[in-house]
Amino acid sequence: MIRILNRTVGTSTRSAPAVSSLPNIPYLKAPTLDSANDRVHIGSVQRYLQNVGILKISLNFEDNDSHYLHRLIHGLHKWHGHGLPITHSAHRGWFWDIRPSQTAFQCPDHQARSETMNEFTWHTDCSYEASPPRFFALQVLHPDQCGGGTLSVLKVENLLKLLSESTRATLANKDYCITVPPEFRKTENKDESILGSLLTSDPKTGRLALRFRDDIFTPLTGEAGLALEELKSVLLGPKAQAEVVHLTPQLMPRGSIVIMDNRRWLHGRNQVKDPRRHLKRVRWDARLFGDE
Repeated sequence: MIRILNRTVGTSTRSAPAVSSLPNIPYLKAPTLDSANDRVHIGSVQRYLQNVGILKISLNFEDNDSHYLHRLIHGLHKWHGHGLPITHSAHRGWFWDIRPSQTAFQCPDHQARSETMNEFTWHTDCSYEASPPRFFALQVLHPDQCGGGTLSVLKVENLLKLLSESTRATLANKDYCITVPPEFRKTENKDESILGSLLTSDPKTGRLALRFRDDIFTPLTGEAGLALEELKSVLLGPKAQAEVVHLTPQLMPRGSIVIMDNRRWLHGRNQVKDPRRHLKRVRWDARLFGDE
């Protein structure tokens, strides 16, 4: 049975932020913008990201310009050693608008997947980077009100335990050519691809970390191809899909933020049906993927 989150109860105070009983996903409230400067609040965010790798936050104030996230990330940088946000491309800064557009692209001459209403299959962000960001956040400015745009998440650990030992070993080899999408190239006519592995071990925690985006991976050996096929097959199989959590627009209304460890959680979305759907995204704390 696929778990659908259907409760978002929980409160937070300055002295004792509370977590709701949502399965697998901690939940905090930010009563004011000053919450992003509160070391107790920042410490709670850090603890849940470290222990669980995912967190939902509800803003109790208007924040169209994502001032809360900007301050929170600076606080995580100052007090907990997080790296600062990365630029999205040669044409964009820290924040990227995720909303459908037919003509106004954020990267000249290239439309990103986030600027369409198409379904996003399972992936990790910046899987084409030698140093992908450890974390990213999505802030809902306008949820899909037409029945689409559901964000789905899957814990990498739950997926990897379904793979054979030989497949995990092969995925850890640097036998994949990874294409950098044009809209995310940071230098003109360069960094069109990298060579790397899809699986590695975090040097600090020992946890396995995955990067995944099927459409940009090219296996360089037959063994690498078979391992990738097994990964994709298991990912779409019933055992992995039973672990998926769906964050519907009803669970992620305006003012909601989800923060994820980009190496410990996969995510995707179904088709957007509301052309007004609008999220803001920011990515930070870029680290080498393995010893690359």
